[in-house]
Amino acid sequence: MATLMTASELRQRVESGERTVLLDVRWVLGRTDGHSEYLAGHLPGAVFVDLAEELADHAQPGLGRHPLPSPDRFQDAARSWGINDGDTIVAYDNSGSMAAARAWWMLRNAGVESVHLLDGGLAAWRTSGYPVETGEVRPGVGNVSLGDGRMPAITEQEAAQWHRNGVLLDARAGERYRGEVEPIDPRAGHIPGAVSAPTTGNVTSDGAFLPVEELRRRFEELGLDESSNIAVYCGSGVTASHEIAALEIAGYRAALFPGSFSQWSTNDANDVAVGSEPFEGDAGGPSGTSTTAGSSVGA
Repeated sequence: MATLMTASELRQRVESGERTVLLDVRWVLGRTDGHSEYLAGHLPGAVFVDLAEELADHAQPGLGRHPLPSPDRFQDAARSWGINDGDTIVAYDNSGSMAAARAWWMLRNAGVESVHLLDGGLAAWRTSGYPVETGEVRPGVGNVSLGDGRMPAITEQEAAQWHRNGVLLDARAGERYRGEVEPIDPRAGHIPGAVSAPTTGNVTSDGAFLPVEELRRRFEELGLDESSNIAVYCGSGVTASHEIAALEIAGYRAALFPGSFSQWSTNDANDVAVGSEPFEGDAGGPSGTSTTAGSSVGA
């Protein structure tokens, strides 16, 4: 099943009457205006998805800032969006699919096969001249039955050893990986052994994913090949899902570390490396704390 759906493909589905559930997942770290932006204009029929409340549990130091909700809680949320078994789902945002990819990964993990990202998001839809509508959409409750564990994921303990037999990618902004800034987590730097691969490198300036060949070349330059055992983390497991989507488009399958750096950095027993190389430097324990404001890419 294709990861992406273009604006024209989605428009054709809508016009032909094919059942499609549209999820508007507008969220950016440090901002709370996603819902108000949705009310001001969204794809016709799209339901707003609150990432912090519906795609995550409450923050827990031992599990990170955006722990995955329980399967039952997620199923309740999916039903409230009007999803029925067998539906085709398209998720989008206005930030290059960085937030929408969280819904994509979670639905795939729950066993939904026909779920896609709108390539280029709301901007691509508007640029194509397609209509938007305002106000809240409240669909009837769906009947979808969701499972769990259909997408690979790793634990904190596995992340610590992943570099020994695989490639661990850090999807946050480069300055956060290097430990130059850390706007939200307890310590600055990265998991020792991880390779920097910011999600912003997966998209064009207009927020669409790079062509397959360019994505594949990007990941090859990061040391990946068909035999690579790949895992991905970010700040709290949100934009790492975007990296996993980009990897899938390029022909790779990767595991998610859901707790990501927000989980890793709260455990004083975990080392934190700094600098541009996987093992360069060592921020050590709490003394490596940084509160310098910086890029939020890699939530």
